[in-house]
Amino acid sequence: MIIDFKKHNPSDLLLPRPAILSTYPARWDGFVFEHHCQPAGESDEVSIINGHAVLIFTHINKRVHAERKLDGKLRDDPVQEGDVIIIPQGVGHGVRAYDEAEFFALVMAPTNFESQLIPHFATSDSLLYQIGLAMKTVLENDLTGSRLYAETMVNAVTVHLMQHYATKKPIAHNYKSGLSPSQLKLVIEYINEHLDEDLSLNELSTLTQISPHYFSQLFKQATGVPPHKYVINCRVNRAKELLQKGESISQVAQQVGFANQSHLNLHFVRQFGTTPKQILKNR
Repeated sequence: MIIDFKKHNPSDLLLPRPAILSTYPARWDGFVFEHHCQPAGESDEVSIINGHAVLIFTHINKRVHAERKLDGKLRDDPVQEGDVIIIPQGVGHGVRAYDEAEFFALVMAPTNFESQLIPHFATSDSLLYQIGLAMKTVLENDLTGSRLYAETMVNAVTVHLMQHYATKKPIAHNYKSGLSPSQLKLVIEYINEHLDEDLSLNELSTLTQISPHYFSQLFKQATGVPPHKYVINCRVNRAKELLQKGESISQVAQQVGFANQSHLNLHFVRQFGTTPKQILKNR
């Protein structure tokens, strides 16, 4: 079976159980991240013609026995917590699992990859495992407002894959000064003018004509924090200003781009050590 990633979510066609968590309903461009728990069973050999897939296994204290066919090679391929499977675009993959398995599935468009990925059977990778756990935690708390964070994490996965699982390593770029003052001013003004929107990493990087990966690095060098944290800080500061003017918490949360009051409250307490309700009370 051949799957067109632009038209279909691969897991909808392949897996018997729906995902526990999925970014697919949000229709974010370029990737889908999902958390699965699937029963023992066999899947047909499939290939995704326009997407790289990474499976990150999360079942704790359990070894799942499986027979896997990857890129025409068949072997016993048991997996355990922290193992990853790398399935490049166009490469066939099929599996017969003898136990229930829990895993994250990340499918990415190959746009930002500088060279071809190499297929990998089960390989331990602590960094990809930790990124998967971080994405799961953030997305299960708030899918609506997590796009910029998720894109930043996917960007980190892309770089890691290029460094460790590709035919050649990417060329290292050495940027010492961060974004130029004019670039930084442009991006910050754009962020402040669009706080109520679901900002994306591609959207911000396009303003500077720099790739998303290098934009993230340069932005952090210039501001001290990655883009998603900077946006959250801006939203919280704007929220405080509006609350001091007497606007309701629900209105403020919507105006500054938080998904709901509880999300605003969480970040407000982290930044100021007090709640939005207390700000309203003491104004």
